[in-house]
Formats: sequence, C-alpha cells, structure tokens
Amino acid sequence: MTLEEVVGSNSTEKKMETVSQALEELLVAAQRQDCLTVGVYESAKLMNVDPDSVVLCVLATDEEDEDDIALQIHFTLLQAFCCDNDINILRVSGMRRLEQLLEEETENGNSNEPRDLHCILVTNPPVQPLQCQALQDVSSFCEESRCRNQWVPCLDLQDR
Repeated sequence: MTLEEVVGSNSTEKKMETVSQALEELLVAAQRQDCLTVGVYESAKLMNVDPDSVVLCVLATDEEDEDDIALQIHFTLLQAFCCDNDINILRVSGMRRLEQLLEEETENGNSNEPRDLHCILVTNPPVQPLQCQALQDVSSFCEESRCRNQWVPCLDLQDR
C-alpha cells in the first residue's frame, strides 16, 4: 500500500464520519422543526404534491432488507423521482441508529406503532427555512458524489 492510498483512505473515512455526524444532526434538527416526513408511502405522497420543498431523501436499509423486492422497487422509483427533481439522495445503512435518533424525539407521542424509517424526507419550507450547517455539509457531500458519478452515495450510521 502506498502512502497516497493510506492517507487517501484515512481522509475518506474521516469525511464519511463527518458526513454521518452531519446527517444525524440534520435529522434531529429537522424533526424538532417538523421538517421530516417518515415512511415510503408518506414520502411518495409529499413528493407528488410538493417536490420543491424536499431538500434530501434518505433511503435506509440493513442487510435483512436487501432481499425485500417491493422495497427495492420503491427505492428505485423514489431515486428516479429525486434525480428528475434535483433532490439530494443518500442511501444509509444503520436502521437501529436511525431509530435511536428519531425515536428519542417522539417518546412523548402516543403512537406505539413503529415507524417506517426506510424513507425519510427532509423538507425546507419557504416560510421558515431550515438553516443549519449540517444541511450544507450533507448537500455538499451529495454534490461532490455526483461530480464523481456516484448519484446515490452510501453512508453507514454506527450504533452508539
């Protein structure tokens, strides 16, 4: 392994860790400001009605979801729609971490039914826009990935 490979892989790991942290911060902030749509069907409905308000689409799976054909078809359709409407997309593994992040905020809610965290949309309403560094960091990462012809970048969220 050359020095460039060692330094390059180390900086890539740091970049991925930074973006993962930014995504976590963004999801928590968006949920607090009621700027999250959670669920495959809920997300599809919102994108059909108001695609301009969506700034990020997070598609989350774990290994056990890889064989779910219906979910993969939904993901393919959502990705195509996002590409057509210039919406940033991230594929994420680490469903348990997503649950930890988003369930903490909803513990006061009355719903005992688990939420479908396979698709999460972050919206940015024009009246009171969501402004945070985490959104800029995640958006920059998505843009950099597209420049490298990686249209749907992948992140791994680690349990804590």
